Amino acid sequence: MNLARHSISATKPVHIFDARFDPECKIFTTSTPAGFAVYDTWPLKLIRKRELVGGTLSAVVPLHTTNILFLLGGGRSPLYPPNKVVVWDDALGKEVAELEFRERVRGIACRRGWLAVSLRRRVSVFQVGETLKRYGEWDTCDNPGGLLAMATAPHSTLLAIAGRQTGHVQLIHLPPCAVPQPRGPPGSSLPSKPPPPSSKHPVAIIIAHKTALTTLSLPPSGRLLATTSSRGTLIRIWDSLSGKLVKELRRGTDKAEIYGVAFRPDEQDLCVWSDKGTVHVFSLGLAGASNRQSSFSPLKPFMPLPRYFESEWSYAQYRIPVQSAHISLTSKSSNLDAPEEEKCTVGWIDVATDDDLSDRGPVPDYQLVALTYTGGWYRLSIPPAKSSVKVTPSQSSTSLLKAATTPKGFPRSSVSSSTSSRMDKGKEKEKQGRDCILQEYRKFGRWDGWG
Repeated sequence: MNLARHSISATKPVHIFDARFDPECKIFTTSTPAGFAVYDTWPLKLIRKRELVGGTLSAVVPLHTTNILFLLGGGRSPLYPPNKVVVWDDALGKEVAELEFRERVRGIACRRGWLAVSLRRRVSVFQVGETLKRYGEWDTCDNPGGLLAMATAPHSTLLAIAGRQTGHVQLIHLPPCAVPQPRGPPGSSLPSKPPPPSSKHPVAIIIAHKTALTTLSLPPSGRLLATTSSRGTLIRIWDSLSGKLVKELRRGTDKAEIYGVAFRPDEQDLCVWSDKGTVHVFSLGLAGASNRQSSFSPLKPFMPLPRYFESEWSYAQYRIPVQSAHISLTSKSSNLDAPEEEKCTVGWIDVATDDDLSDRGPVPDYQLVALTYTGGWYRLSIPPAKSSVKVTPSQSSTSLLKAATTPKGFPRSSVSSSTSSRMDKGKEKEKQGRDCILQEYRKFGRWDGWG
């Protein structure tokens, strides 16, 4: 029993199979036993719902904020065979196309004009236009989770999929992502210019982990890549062009199943969430806050230290409350479709208002929205960075990307006892952090899944 978790509601939890944000986190979709629904992410608002009879869906994936959705059948009574991807036009309220494969579809990702479908050992890519046209196929290692990720910003090209060997990542460059059509009057916004071509040949394979991958994540630009493995303790950030390791972040020390990683749109932070029920926020070292480190990290140039004490820990976190206050006496196997208490998905939103204006327009103000599979909607703000941090010359020489506290002097005791006590204090230091601020909590849907 985890006594640190508290209940936020005593009502029966909402029944949700899956929740997905669009690439810009402006909307999200949910699949329920009754069908699926589409919501505005913030302010939270039900846009529409579709009641479907004859079966259930395992996922509803939006193509940005267009009327096109990709549906996957799932659950104990799938609406569609598990080897099909159905293209749904929500403006028409009906299916307009489908893709059929020889085996079960494991995962899908999309961006303007493109769809990638992951099978157990293969990824197929299609052009989405008036018709669906197969573009290419790539072999992978055993990939039961259907891992893949696509960069979605205008002119981006990157598709990341599992490699042919365990723990490897393949980087594939598709034709550039199209620029979205402006919604305002003609000439109201300047057209986006493509970036200059790189002088370096991009890498094709990254040896990311020794164990099986559990998540692949890209920011909209595709300049970075985040990977996690089955141990669930480390998040590695890679330069997608050079293949070099940029940062290694530590979620914790005990094994966990990481559900997802999301980059902030400006690529200054990222968040990580797992089956521990905690959302962790890390700085990528570009601006603002610094990640927590052990008190011993400044000693690295002077003495060998275990790798653990070099780790960077989240500078902010939020523990998602357990929503069900009752104790169920029924066996877990009696309801195979019951939502998991800890399951959630998290995305970044821009909450800047007209008051947040500068000479160059509105200043982005990023917050987090966490959606639980029991119907909780949490809007979280990031705690402000500390105004001052004392840094010694030895600390600043190690790295400008690392935050560390000045180590205390050695006590006049034996070396072994002092080192042991300091190690314990160093471990306690990593557990101290700031909590994200809950700005708003709401429920989306009722017990049947609708708002």
